[in-house]
Amino acid sequence: MKRFLVLAALALLLPSTAAPQALPNLSSVRVRYSTQKATVRPEGELKAKIDELDRQIADASRLGRIGELRRLYAKGIALLAGREWNDAVDFANSLVIRSERVVVDSTRPYAVRLEQIYTPEIQLDRPLGAHATLRKRGAQGAQGAQGASEVVKDLGTIDGVARDLRESPAMFELDLQGVPDGGYQLNIDVTDSTRALGGASLAIAVRKGLDDLVSRLEADAKHAPEALRADILFPIDRMRNVNRGRLELRTFDPDQDFADAEAIAAAVRTGKNPFAARTGDFKRHYALESAGEIMPYRLYVPASYTAGAQGAAFPLIVALHGLGGTEDSFFTGYDSITPKLAEQHGYIVAAPLGYRVDGSYGWGLGNPPADPNTRRLQERSEEDVMQVLQLVRQQYRIDENRIYLAGHSMGGIGTWKIAPKFPDIWAAIAPFAGSGTPATLERIRHIPEFVVHGDDDRTVSVQGSRSMVERAKALGIEVTYVEVPGGSHSGVVAPNLPGMFDFFDAHKKNGRATSQP
Repeated sequence: MKRFLVLAALALLLPSTAAPQALPNLSSVRVRYSTQKATVRPEGELKAKIDELDRQIADASRLGRIGELRRLYAKGIALLAGREWNDAVDFANSLVIRSERVVVDSTRPYAVRLEQIYTPEIQLDRPLGAHATLRKRGAQGAQGAQGASEVVKDLGTIDGVARDLRESPAMFELDLQGVPDGGYQLNIDVTDSTRALGGASLAIAVRKGLDDLVSRLEADAKHAPEALRADILFPIDRMRNVNRGRLELRTFDPDQDFADAEAIAAAVRTGKNPFAARTGDFKRHYALESAGEIMPYRLYVPASYTAGAQGAAFPLIVALHGLGGTEDSFFTGYDSITPKLAEQHGYIVAAPLGYRVDGSYGWGLGNPPADPNTRRLQERSEEDVMQVLQLVRQQYRIDENRIYLAGHSMGGIGTWKIAPKFPDIWAAIAPFAGSGTPATLERIRHIPEFVVHGDDDRTVSVQGSRSMVERAKALGIEVTYVEVPGGSHSGVVAPNLPGMFDFFDAHKKNGRATSQP
Protein backbone atom coordinates (compact mmCIF):
# COMPACT_ATOMS: atom_id res chain seq x y z
CA MET A 1 0.00 0.00 0.00
CA LYS A 2 2.85 2.40 0.80
CA ARG A 3 4.36 1.87 -2.67
CA PHE A 4 0.95 2.44 -4.23
CA LEU A 5 0.44 5.69 -2.33
CA VAL A 6 3.73 7.00 -3.68
CA LEU A 7 2.81 6.03 -7.24
CA ALA A 8 -0.63 7.59 -6.92
CA ALA A 9 0.80 10.81 -5.51
CA LEU A 10 3.36 11.06 -8.31
CA ALA A 11 0.66 10.46 -10.92
CA LEU A 12 -1.43 13.29 -9.52
CA LEU A 13 1.55 15.65 -9.74
CA LEU A 14 2.31 14.87 -13.38
CA PRO A 15 1.40 17.56 -15.92
CA SER A 16 -2.09 17.14 -17.31
CA THR A 17 -2.39 15.87 -20.84
CA ALA A 18 -5.49 16.10 -22.99
CA ALA A 19 -6.12 12.37 -23.03
CA PRO A 20 -9.22 11.14 -24.84
CA GLN A 21 -12.21 10.46 -22.64
CA ALA A 22 -13.42 6.88 -22.61
CA LEU A 23 -15.96 6.33 -25.37
CA PRO A 24 -18.63 3.65 -24.91
CA ASN A 25 -16.83 0.34 -24.49
CA LEU A 26 -16.14 -1.13 -27.95
CA SER A 27 -16.88 -4.67 -26.79
CA SER A 28 -20.28 -3.53 -25.55
CA VAL A 29 -20.97 -1.77 -28.86
CA ARG A 30 -20.03 -4.95 -30.73
CA VAL A 31 -22.32 -7.07 -28.55
CA ARG A 32 -25.16 -4.58 -29.05
CA TYR A 33 -24.73 -4.79 -32.82
CA SER A 34 -24.58 -8.59 -32.80
CA THR A 35 -27.62 -8.85 -30.53
CA GLN A 36 -29.60 -6.47 -32.73
CA LYS A 37 -28.60 -8.45 -35.81
CA ALA A 38 -29.73 -11.71 -34.19
CA THR A 39 -33.01 -10.07 -33.19
CA VAL A 40 -33.84 -8.50 -36.57
CA ARG A 41 -32.55 -11.44 -38.66
CA PRO A 42 -32.17 -9.25 -41.77
CA GLU A 43 -33.27 -10.51 -45.15
CA GLY A 44 -33.13 -9.35 -48.75
CA GLU A 45 -31.60 -5.93 -49.39
CA LEU A 46 -30.97 -5.28 -45.70
CA LYS A 47 -29.13 -8.59 -45.36
CA ALA A 48 -26.93 -7.70 -48.33
CA LYS A 49 -26.05 -4.36 -46.70
CA ILE A 50 -25.29 -6.00 -43.37
CA ASP A 51 -23.19 -8.72 -45.01
CA GLU A 52 -21.10 -6.06 -46.75
CA LEU A 53 -20.86 -4.15 -43.48
CA ASP A 54 -19.62 -7.30 -41.70
CA ARG A 55 -16.92 -7.68 -44.34
CA GLN A 56 -15.80 -4.10 -43.72
CA ILE A 57 -15.90 -4.66 -39.95
CA ALA A 58 -13.65 -7.70 -40.32
CA ASP A 59 -11.14 -5.68 -42.37
CA ALA A 60 -11.16 -2.73 -39.94
CA SER A 61 -10.73 -5.07 -36.99
CA ARG A 62 -7.81 -6.87 -38.65
CA LEU A 63 -6.10 -3.55 -39.37
CA GLY A 64 -6.78 -2.12 -35.91
CA ARG A 65 -8.80 0.86 -37.21
CA ILE A 66 -10.82 1.55 -34.08
CA GLY A 67 -12.39 4.81 -35.25
CA GLU A 68 -13.63 3.12 -38.44
CA LEU A 69 -15.00 0.23 -36.37
CA ARG A 70 -17.07 2.67 -34.33
CA ARG A 71 -18.41 4.20 -37.54
CA LEU A 72 -19.32 0.81 -39.01
CA TYR A 73 -21.05 -0.40 -35.85
CA ALA A 74 -23.02 2.87 -35.62
CA LYS A 75 -24.09 2.44 -39.23
CA GLY A 76 -25.10 -1.18 -38.69
CA ILE A 77 -27.12 -0.37 -35.56
CA ALA A 78 -28.92 2.42 -37.43
CA LEU A 79 -29.74 0.22 -40.43
CA LEU A 80 -30.97 -2.64 -38.25
CA ALA A 81 -33.22 -0.20 -36.39
CA GLY A 82 -34.76 0.90 -39.69
CA ARG A 83 -33.14 4.34 -39.60
CA GLU A 84 -31.56 6.07 -42.55
CA TRP A 85 -27.77 6.32 -42.69
CA ASN A 86 -26.87 9.45 -44.65
CA ASP A 87 -24.01 11.95 -44.76
CA ALA A 88 -25.44 14.06 -41.93
CA VAL A 89 -25.85 11.03 -39.64
CA ASP A 90 -22.34 9.90 -40.60
CA PHE A 91 -20.97 13.34 -39.69
CA ALA A 92 -22.82 13.43 -36.35
CA ASN A 93 -21.44 10.02 -35.36
CA SER A 94 -17.89 11.17 -36.12
CA LEU A 95 -17.98 13.94 -33.51
CA VAL A 96 -16.60 13.57 -30.00
CA ILE A 97 -15.84 15.97 -27.13
CA ARG A 98 -12.51 15.50 -25.35
CA SER A 99 -10.86 17.20 -22.42
CA GLU A 100 -8.25 16.86 -19.71
CA ARG A 101 -11.06 16.24 -17.22
CA VAL A 102 -14.62 15.04 -17.02
CA VAL A 103 -14.74 15.50 -13.24
CA VAL A 104 -14.52 19.27 -13.02
CA ASP A 105 -13.96 21.92 -10.36
CA SER A 106 -16.59 24.57 -11.14
CA THR A 107 -14.40 27.37 -9.78
CA ARG A 108 -11.91 26.94 -12.64
CA PRO A 109 -12.18 27.44 -16.43
CA TYR A 110 -12.99 24.21 -18.24
CA ALA A 111 -11.19 23.56 -21.55
CA VAL A 112 -12.64 21.07 -24.04
CA ARG A 113 -12.08 20.16 -27.70
CA LEU A 114 -14.56 19.12 -30.36
CA GLU A 115 -12.88 16.45 -32.51
CA GLN A 116 -13.69 13.65 -34.94
CA ILE A 117 -12.86 9.98 -34.42
CA TYR A 118 -13.02 9.28 -38.17
CA THR A 119 -13.33 11.21 -41.42
CA PRO A 120 -16.97 11.25 -42.60
CA GLU A 121 -17.98 11.27 -46.24
CA ILE A 122 -20.03 14.48 -46.06
CA GLN A 123 -19.14 17.33 -48.43
CA LEU A 124 -18.81 20.60 -46.49
CA ASP A 125 -18.53 23.82 -48.47
CA ARG A 126 -19.74 26.43 -45.93
CA PRO A 127 -18.13 27.82 -42.75
CA LEU A 128 -19.02 25.91 -39.59
CA GLY A 129 -20.05 27.14 -36.15
CA ALA A 130 -20.50 25.35 -32.84
CA HIS A 131 -22.77 26.05 -29.87
CA ALA A 132 -22.19 24.61 -26.36
CA THR A 133 -24.85 24.02 -23.71
CA LEU A 134 -24.94 22.25 -20.36
CA ARG A 135 -27.89 20.05 -19.40
CA LYS A 136 -28.73 18.17 -16.22
CA ARG A 137 -27.96 14.49 -16.68
CA GLY A 138 -30.59 11.81 -16.11
CA ALA A 139 -30.27 8.88 -13.72
CA GLN A 140 -27.44 6.49 -14.48
CA GLY A 141 -28.15 2.92 -15.48
CA ALA A 142 -25.94 -0.03 -16.34
CA GLN A 143 -24.92 1.58 -19.62
CA GLY A 144 -24.61 5.18 -18.42
CA ALA A 145 -26.76 8.28 -18.43
CA GLN A 146 -30.41 7.95 -19.41
CA GLY A 147 -30.84 11.14 -21.37
CA ALA A 148 -30.63 14.78 -20.29
CA SER A 149 -33.16 17.45 -19.34
CA GLU A 150 -33.48 21.18 -20.02
CA VAL A 151 -30.53 23.52 -20.53
CA VAL A 152 -28.89 24.52 -17.23
CA LYS A 153 -26.43 26.97 -18.76
CA ASP A 154 -25.78 28.33 -22.24
CA LEU A 155 -22.00 28.20 -22.68
CA GLY A 156 -21.70 30.18 -25.88
CA THR A 157 -20.97 29.88 -29.59
CA ILE A 158 -17.76 29.91 -31.61
CA ASP A 159 -17.44 30.57 -35.34
CA GLY A 160 -14.78 29.52 -37.80
CA VAL A 161 -14.87 25.85 -36.86
CA ALA A 162 -12.66 23.77 -39.15
CA ARG A 163 -14.32 21.36 -41.54
CA ASP A 164 -11.69 18.76 -40.67
CA LEU A 165 -11.88 18.39 -36.90
CA ARG A 166 -9.35 15.57 -36.87
CA GLU A 167 -6.66 17.96 -38.06
CA SER A 168 -7.94 21.13 -36.34
CA PRO A 169 -10.14 20.50 -33.27
CA ALA A 170 -12.44 23.30 -32.12
CA MET A 171 -11.27 24.63 -28.75
CA PHE A 172 -13.67 25.85 -26.05
CA GLU A 173 -12.90 27.40 -22.66
CA LEU A 174 -16.11 27.12 -20.66
CA ASP A 175 -17.23 29.02 -17.57
CA LEU A 176 -18.97 26.73 -15.08
CA GLN A 177 -19.12 29.28 -12.26
CA GLY A 178 -22.40 28.99 -10.40
CA VAL A 179 -23.25 25.52 -11.72
CA PRO A 180 -24.47 23.40 -8.75
CA ASP A 181 -22.63 20.18 -7.92
CA GLY A 182 -23.91 17.16 -9.79
CA GLY A 183 -23.91 15.22 -13.04
CA TYR A 184 -24.36 17.01 -16.36
CA GLN A 185 -24.30 16.46 -20.10
CA LEU A 186 -22.18 18.88 -22.13
CA ASN A 187 -23.55 19.25 -25.66
CA ILE A 188 -21.81 20.87 -28.62
CA ASP A 189 -23.92 21.26 -31.76
CA VAL A 190 -22.46 22.08 -35.18
CA THR A 191 -24.12 24.09 -37.97
CA ASP A 192 -23.00 25.34 -41.37
CA SER A 193 -25.07 28.57 -41.15
CA THR A 194 -27.99 27.01 -43.03
CA ARG A 195 -28.56 23.64 -41.34
CA ALA A 196 -27.85 21.65 -38.20
CA LEU A 197 -25.20 19.03 -38.94
CA GLY A 198 -25.26 17.16 -35.66
CA GLY A 199 -23.47 17.28 -32.37
CA ALA A 200 -21.61 15.46 -29.63
CA SER A 201 -22.20 15.08 -25.92
CA LEU A 202 -19.97 14.36 -22.96
CA ALA A 203 -21.08 13.26 -19.50
CA ILE A 204 -19.30 15.33 -16.85
CA ALA A 205 -19.47 15.71 -13.09
CA VAL A 206 -19.19 19.17 -11.52
CA ARG A 207 -18.05 19.81 -7.96
CA LYS A 208 -17.10 23.09 -6.32
CA GLY A 209 -13.80 23.08 -4.41
CA LEU A 210 -12.78 19.71 -5.82
CA ASP A 211 -9.04 20.35 -5.67
CA ASP A 212 -9.23 21.38 -2.00
CA LEU A 213 -11.21 18.24 -1.18
CA VAL A 214 -8.57 16.06 -2.85
CA SER A 215 -5.84 17.68 -0.76
CA ARG A 216 -7.76 17.07 2.48
CA LEU A 217 -8.41 13.40 1.71
CA GLU A 218 -4.78 12.80 0.77
CA ALA A 219 -3.71 14.26 4.10
CA ASP A 220 -6.26 12.11 5.96
CA ALA A 221 -5.07 8.97 4.17
CA LYS A 222 -1.49 9.51 5.33
CA HIS A 223 -2.60 9.20 8.96
CA ALA A 224 -5.15 6.40 8.47
CA PRO A 225 -4.53 2.71 9.26
CA GLU A 226 -3.23 0.89 6.21
CA ALA A 227 -6.41 -1.22 5.94
CA LEU A 228 -8.50 1.94 5.42
CA ARG A 229 -6.27 4.06 3.17
CA ALA A 230 -7.61 2.64 -0.08
CA ASP A 231 -11.18 3.42 1.03
CA ILE A 232 -10.22 7.07 1.57
CA LEU A 233 -8.15 7.42 -1.61
CA PHE A 234 -10.49 5.57 -3.97
CA PRO A 235 -12.43 8.57 -5.35
CA ILE A 236 -9.17 10.40 -6.09
CA ASP A 237 -7.71 7.40 -7.90
CA ARG A 238 -10.93 6.67 -9.80
CA MET A 239 -11.28 10.32 -10.81
CA ARG A 240 -7.72 10.27 -12.17
CA ASN A 241 -8.40 7.17 -14.27
CA VAL A 242 -11.72 8.52 -15.54
CA ASN A 243 -10.06 11.79 -16.51
CA ARG A 244 -7.36 9.89 -18.37
CA GLY A 245 -9.94 7.96 -20.36
CA ARG A 246 -9.13 4.57 -18.85
CA LEU A 247 -12.64 4.22 -17.45
CA GLU A 248 -16.02 5.66 -18.31
CA LEU A 249 -17.51 8.25 -15.97
CA ARG A 250 -20.43 5.91 -15.28
CA THR A 251 -18.04 3.70 -13.25
CA PHE A 252 -17.66 6.57 -10.76
CA ASP A 253 -20.23 8.42 -8.63
CA PRO A 254 -18.30 11.51 -7.43
CA ASP A 255 -21.00 12.70 -5.01
CA GLN A 256 -21.43 9.33 -3.30
CA ASP A 257 -17.81 8.17 -3.51
CA PHE A 258 -16.34 11.41 -2.14
CA ALA A 259 -19.00 11.52 0.60
CA ASP A 260 -18.15 7.94 1.60
CA ALA A 261 -14.43 8.75 1.68
CA GLU A 262 -15.04 11.85 3.83
CA ALA A 263 -17.15 9.80 6.28
CA ILE A 264 -14.43 7.16 6.58
CA ALA A 265 -11.78 9.83 7.11
CA ALA A 266 -13.92 11.47 9.81
CA ALA A 267 -14.34 8.13 11.61
CA VAL A 268 -10.60 7.49 11.45
CA ARG A 269 -9.89 10.89 13.02
CA THR A 270 -11.91 9.76 16.04
CA GLY A 271 -10.07 6.46 16.22
CA LYS A 272 -12.90 4.32 14.83
CA ASN A 273 -13.02 1.69 12.09
CA PRO A 274 -16.38 2.29 10.34
CA PHE A 275 -16.40 -1.25 8.91
CA ALA A 276 -15.68 -3.11 12.16
CA ALA A 277 -19.25 -4.22 12.82
CA ARG A 278 -21.00 -3.00 9.69
CA THR A 279 -23.71 -5.08 8.04
CA GLY A 280 -25.92 -4.50 5.02
CA ASP A 281 -24.96 -3.22 1.57
CA PHE A 282 -21.72 -1.22 1.23
CA LYS A 283 -18.46 -0.90 -0.72
CA ARG A 284 -14.85 -1.52 0.17
CA HIS A 285 -11.64 -0.83 -1.75
CA TYR A 286 -8.08 -2.13 -1.98
CA ALA A 287 -4.90 -1.43 -3.96
CA LEU A 288 -4.37 -3.78 -6.91
CA GLU A 289 -0.62 -3.30 -7.05
CA SER A 290 -0.06 -4.94 -10.45
CA ALA A 291 -2.24 -2.19 -11.97
CA GLY A 292 -1.26 0.66 -9.66
CA GLU A 293 -4.98 1.32 -9.09
CA ILE A 294 -7.49 1.15 -6.26
CA MET A 295 -10.29 -1.30 -7.01
CA PRO A 296 -13.83 -1.25 -5.61
CA TYR A 297 -15.86 -4.23 -4.55
CA ARG A 298 -19.40 -4.33 -3.21
CA LEU A 299 -20.48 -6.37 -0.22
CA TYR A 300 -23.67 -7.55 1.38
CA VAL A 301 -23.30 -8.71 4.98
CA PRO A 302 -26.48 -10.05 6.64
CA ALA A 303 -27.74 -8.35 9.79
CA SER A 304 -27.31 -11.66 11.62
CA TYR A 305 -23.54 -11.64 11.10
CA THR A 306 -21.58 -11.11 14.32
CA ALA A 307 -17.99 -9.95 14.14
CA GLY A 308 -15.32 -11.59 16.24
CA ALA A 309 -14.10 -15.08 17.01
CA GLN A 310 -17.34 -16.12 18.73
CA GLY A 311 -19.57 -15.44 15.75
CA ALA A 312 -20.84 -18.13 13.39
CA ALA A 313 -19.18 -18.69 10.02
CA PHE A 314 -21.20 -17.55 7.01
CA PRO A 315 -21.37 -18.83 3.44
CA LEU A 316 -20.01 -16.58 0.68
CA ILE A 317 -21.08 -15.97 -2.92
CA VAL A 318 -18.65 -14.30 -5.33
CA ALA A 319 -20.81 -12.66 -8.03
CA LEU A 320 -19.41 -11.78 -11.49
CA HIS A 321 -21.15 -9.13 -13.60
CA GLY A 322 -21.72 -9.23 -17.35
CA LEU A 323 -20.02 -7.22 -20.09
CA GLY A 324 -20.38 -3.50 -19.47
CA GLY A 325 -21.55 -4.02 -15.89
CA THR A 326 -19.79 -3.10 -12.67
CA GLU A 327 -19.54 -4.30 -9.09
CA ASP A 328 -23.05 -2.84 -8.65
CA SER A 329 -24.77 -5.10 -11.18
CA PHE A 330 -25.88 -7.90 -8.85
CA PHE A 331 -27.02 -5.33 -6.27
CA THR A 332 -28.96 -2.78 -8.34
CA GLY A 333 -29.78 -4.98 -11.36
CA TYR A 334 -31.94 -8.09 -11.73
CA ASP A 335 -34.82 -6.47 -9.79
CA SER A 336 -32.39 -5.75 -6.91
CA ILE A 337 -33.30 -9.05 -5.28
CA THR A 338 -29.80 -10.41 -4.58
CA PRO A 339 -29.35 -8.46 -1.31
CA LYS A 340 -32.85 -9.49 -0.16
CA LEU A 341 -32.14 -13.16 -0.85
CA ALA A 342 -28.73 -12.90 0.81
CA GLU A 343 -30.38 -11.53 3.95
CA GLN A 344 -33.09 -14.21 3.94
CA HIS A 345 -30.68 -17.09 3.38
CA GLY A 346 -27.81 -15.71 5.46
CA TYR A 347 -25.09 -15.24 2.82
CA ILE A 348 -22.29 -12.75 2.45
CA VAL A 349 -22.13 -11.62 -1.20
CA ALA A 350 -18.96 -10.09 -2.69
CA ALA A 351 -19.04 -8.53 -6.16
CA PRO A 352 -15.71 -7.43 -7.71
CA LEU A 353 -15.37 -5.12 -10.70
CA GLY A 354 -13.01 -7.57 -12.39
CA TYR A 355 -10.61 -4.68 -13.10
CA ARG A 356 -12.57 -3.35 -16.09
CA VAL A 357 -16.16 -3.64 -17.33
CA ASP A 358 -14.87 -5.89 -20.15
CA GLY A 359 -12.11 -7.70 -18.24
CA SER A 360 -13.45 -11.18 -19.06
CA TYR A 361 -12.08 -12.70 -15.80
CA GLY A 362 -8.97 -14.18 -17.41
CA TRP A 363 -8.65 -16.87 -20.04
CA GLY A 364 -9.18 -19.85 -17.78
CA LEU A 365 -7.19 -22.94 -18.73
CA GLY A 366 -6.82 -21.98 -22.39
CA ASN A 367 -3.98 -20.25 -24.18
CA PRO A 368 -3.37 -16.62 -23.21
CA PRO A 369 -4.30 -13.95 -25.78
CA ALA A 370 -1.56 -13.05 -28.26
CA ASP A 371 -2.21 -9.32 -27.87
CA PRO A 372 -0.25 -8.11 -24.80
CA ASN A 373 -2.83 -5.47 -23.86
CA THR A 374 -5.67 -8.00 -23.91
CA ARG A 375 -3.55 -10.44 -21.96
CA ARG A 376 -2.77 -7.84 -19.29
CA LEU A 377 -6.44 -6.85 -19.09
CA GLN A 378 -7.56 -10.43 -18.54
CA GLU A 379 -4.78 -11.20 -16.07
CA ARG A 380 -5.80 -8.26 -13.91
CA SER A 381 -9.47 -9.15 -14.20
CA GLU A 382 -8.90 -12.62 -12.79
CA GLU A 383 -6.48 -11.26 -10.19
CA ASP A 384 -9.09 -8.76 -8.98
CA VAL A 385 -11.63 -11.54 -8.42
CA MET A 386 -9.20 -13.68 -6.46
CA GLN A 387 -7.88 -10.73 -4.43
CA VAL A 388 -11.43 -9.81 -3.38
CA LEU A 389 -12.06 -13.42 -2.36
CA GLN A 390 -8.88 -13.39 -0.27
CA LEU A 391 -9.78 -10.07 1.40
CA VAL A 392 -13.29 -11.19 2.33
CA ARG A 393 -11.91 -14.42 3.80
CA GLN A 394 -9.55 -12.32 5.93
CA GLN A 395 -12.16 -9.79 7.03
CA TYR A 396 -15.07 -12.13 7.84
CA ARG A 397 -15.69 -15.55 9.32
CA ILE A 398 -16.34 -17.49 6.11
CA ASP A 399 -17.43 -21.13 6.05
CA GLU A 400 -14.73 -22.62 3.82
CA ASN A 401 -17.07 -25.49 2.95
CA ARG A 402 -19.58 -23.01 1.52
CA ILE A 403 -17.89 -20.66 -0.96
CA TYR A 404 -19.83 -20.30 -4.23
CA LEU A 405 -19.20 -18.68 -7.61
CA ALA A 406 -21.95 -17.21 -9.81
CA GLY A 407 -22.15 -14.90 -12.80
CA HIS A 408 -24.25 -13.68 -15.70
CA SER A 409 -23.26 -13.42 -19.38
CA MET A 410 -19.55 -12.51 -19.36
CA GLY A 411 -19.76 -13.40 -15.68
CA GLY A 412 -21.29 -16.77 -16.54
CA ILE A 413 -18.47 -17.39 -18.98
CA GLY A 414 -16.06 -16.22 -16.26
CA THR A 415 -17.60 -18.67 -13.79
CA TRP A 416 -16.78 -21.56 -16.14
CA LYS A 417 -13.25 -20.11 -16.58
CA ILE A 418 -12.36 -19.52 -12.95
CA ALA A 419 -13.96 -22.60 -11.37
CA PRO A 420 -11.75 -25.16 -13.21
CA LYS A 421 -8.66 -23.01 -12.65
CA PHE A 422 -9.21 -22.96 -8.87
CA PRO A 423 -11.22 -26.17 -8.36
CA ASP A 424 -10.50 -26.64 -4.66
CA ILE A 425 -12.34 -23.49 -3.56
CA TRP A 426 -15.94 -23.79 -4.71
CA ALA A 427 -18.79 -25.73 -3.11
CA ALA A 428 -21.02 -25.10 -6.16
CA ILE A 429 -21.27 -22.73 -9.11
CA ALA A 430 -24.09 -20.97 -10.98
CA PRO A 431 -23.46 -19.65 -14.51
CA PHE A 432 -26.37 -17.70 -16.04
CA ALA A 433 -26.51 -17.23 -19.84
CA GLY A 434 -22.88 -18.20 -20.30
CA SER A 435 -20.74 -20.66 -22.22
CA GLY A 436 -17.49 -22.47 -21.67
CA THR A 437 -15.01 -25.10 -22.80
CA PRO A 438 -16.40 -28.60 -22.13
CA ALA A 439 -12.89 -30.10 -21.81
CA THR A 440 -12.26 -28.01 -18.67
CA LEU A 441 -15.12 -29.72 -16.80
CA GLU A 442 -12.85 -32.68 -15.99
CA ARG A 443 -11.26 -30.52 -13.28
CA ILE A 444 -14.57 -29.72 -11.56
CA ARG A 445 -16.28 -33.11 -11.60
CA HIS A 446 -16.81 -32.71 -7.85
CA ILE A 447 -18.52 -29.29 -8.09
CA PRO A 448 -22.34 -29.20 -8.48
CA GLU A 449 -23.68 -26.73 -11.04
CA PHE A 450 -26.85 -24.66 -11.28
CA VAL A 451 -27.10 -23.53 -14.91
CA VAL A 452 -29.69 -21.13 -16.40
CA HIS A 453 -30.17 -20.04 -20.00
CA GLY A 454 -33.03 -18.79 -22.16
CA ASP A 455 -33.66 -20.57 -25.43
CA ASP A 456 -34.29 -17.19 -27.13
CA ASP A 457 -31.03 -15.62 -25.96
CA ARG A 458 -29.79 -13.44 -28.83
CA THR A 459 -26.60 -12.32 -27.13
CA VAL A 460 -25.02 -15.58 -25.94
CA SER A 461 -26.37 -18.64 -27.73
CA VAL A 462 -28.15 -21.19 -25.56
CA GLN A 463 -25.98 -23.82 -27.26
CA GLY A 464 -23.11 -22.66 -25.06
CA SER A 465 -24.86 -23.86 -21.90
CA ARG A 466 -26.32 -26.93 -23.60
CA SER A 467 -22.85 -28.13 -24.60
CA MET A 468 -21.47 -27.59 -21.10
CA VAL A 469 -24.42 -29.32 -19.44
CA GLU A 470 -24.26 -32.28 -21.81
CA ARG A 471 -20.58 -32.80 -21.04
CA ALA A 472 -21.08 -32.26 -17.31
CA LYS A 473 -23.77 -34.93 -17.16
CA ALA A 474 -21.57 -37.34 -19.11
CA LEU A 475 -18.88 -36.82 -16.46
CA GLY A 476 -21.34 -37.50 -13.66
CA ILE A 477 -21.39 -33.90 -12.40
CA GLU A 478 -24.53 -33.01 -10.47
CA VAL A 479 -26.29 -30.42 -12.64
CA THR A 480 -29.57 -28.60 -12.32
CA TYR A 481 -30.24 -27.07 -15.72
CA VAL A 482 -33.01 -24.51 -16.17
CA GLU A 483 -33.65 -23.70 -19.82
CA VAL A 484 -36.30 -21.02 -20.00
CA PRO A 485 -38.68 -21.29 -22.99
CA GLY A 486 -38.65 -17.95 -24.77
CA GLY A 487 -36.15 -16.64 -22.23
CA SER A 488 -34.06 -13.60 -23.15
CA HIS A 489 -30.45 -12.92 -22.28
CA SER A 490 -31.04 -10.91 -19.10
CA GLY A 491 -34.65 -11.70 -18.32
CA VAL A 492 -33.84 -15.21 -17.06
CA VAL A 493 -31.66 -14.03 -14.16
CA ALA A 494 -33.97 -12.47 -11.54
CA PRO A 495 -36.67 -15.21 -11.68
CA ASN A 496 -34.03 -17.89 -11.10
CA LEU A 497 -31.93 -16.26 -8.38
CA PRO A 498 -34.15 -17.75 -5.64
CA GLY A 499 -33.49 -21.18 -7.17
CA MET A 500 -29.76 -20.49 -7.11
CA PHE A 501 -29.84 -19.70 -3.38
CA ASP A 502 -31.88 -22.84 -2.71
CA PHE A 503 -29.35 -24.87 -4.71
CA PHE A 504 -26.43 -23.38 -2.79
CA ASP A 505 -28.26 -24.07 0.49
CA ALA A 506 -28.32 -27.74 -0.44
CA HIS A 507 -24.62 -28.09 -1.35
CA LYS A 508 -21.49 -27.72 0.69
CA LYS A 509 -18.05 -29.26 0.87
CA ASN A 510 -16.66 -31.18 3.83
CA GLY A 511 -13.47 -31.18 5.83
CA ARG A 512 -12.33 -27.59 5.36
CA ALA A 513 -11.47 -25.29 8.25
CA THR A 514 -13.36 -22.04 8.76
CA SER A 515 -11.55 -18.75 8.07
CA GLN A 516 -10.72 -16.60 11.09
CA PRO A 517 -10.93 -12.81 10.61
